[in-house]
Amino acid sequence: MGTGLLDSHGRVARDLRVSLTDRCNLRCSYCMPAEGLDWLPTDDVLTDEEVVRLVRLGVERLGIREVRFTGGEPLLRRSLPDIVAACAALGPRPELSITSNALGLKRTAQTLADAGLDRVNVSLDTVRADTFATITRRERLQDVIDGLAAAKAAGLTPVKVNAVLLRGINDDQAPELLGWCLENGYELRIIEQMPLDAQHDWSRAAMVTAEEILASLHAAYTLEPAVEPRGSAPAELWTVDGGPGTVGVIASVSRPFCGDCDRVRLTADGQVRNCLFAREESDLRSAMRAGASDDEVVERWKTAMWTKRPGHGIDDLSFLQPSRPMSAIGG
Repeated sequence: MGTGLLDSHGRVARDLRVSLTDRCNLRCSYCMPAEGLDWLPTDDVLTDEEVVRLVRLGVERLGIREVRFTGGEPLLRRSLPDIVAACAALGPRPELSITSNALGLKRTAQTLADAGLDRVNVSLDTVRADTFATITRRERLQDVIDGLAAAKAAGLTPVKVNAVLLRGINDDQAPELLGWCLENGYELRIIEQMPLDAQHDWSRAAMVTAEEILASLHAAYTLEPAVEPRGSAPAELWTVDGGPGTVGVIASVSRPFCGDCDRVRLTADGQVRNCLFAREESDLRSAMRAGASDDEVVERWKTAMWTKRPGHGIDDLSFLQPSRPMSAIGG
């Protein structure tokens, strides 16, 4: 199996997504019910020391080069700056980022930058206050806007905005959202809605496809394929009106990029998932708490990666949506 996180199809994971909590302070309709979920018991969640240990092993022993802290909402983890600082001290130093809803970024952006955070991805599906309230069930759009501005001011760049278009709700707003991002110096990525967990109805017919997204953008802007190589990045990049601004479209369902995937996920309770849609997990938390050595944890992690499937299989008749909600898996 080699020395890195190699799977049986020849892919090597170098991008680690670490969920720090399954809790969130928004209630996006495509992610969780209005009343929230049954959160993980506190004792089940990895401690700061356990998180840093696993990141250290990933970086020093397994070739991880990028670490993104996710959730839930990672800013709800009060010790996030300490975790970031500990990971920034590792060698070779990984690129460190977060995926956030930005509600707390106005208060924390500079602290996180000082701790060693490199950049942020912010989930924002609309810049209309009424649509934002419909999707998130919260009237907090201005807090997100303020958080984005604070991230940019703190140098957490490039600031990327991730958007999902929902049919009949915001599927007509892609050009407006792109214009707003270009005006404010943010990089927009529009993502096809994925079948994230069995608690939410999803159908391919209802999904707004990459083809539809691009048609909507083409009607308002001149788009040209970006010349930079895509590599393992999920987004197909387009230059807008001659540049320098760009927009990315992530066709996770209609044009999957599984063959180039270099990601591995660690859930908030210490389970390795070798794919967002994996049906199996490998428990590193219990191994560590039972006294496993670094060598033993590394071997368990490598074994978990080796069994990664060739693709997510959304189009297969046997496909099953993840049993965990997305907030517990980590984005």
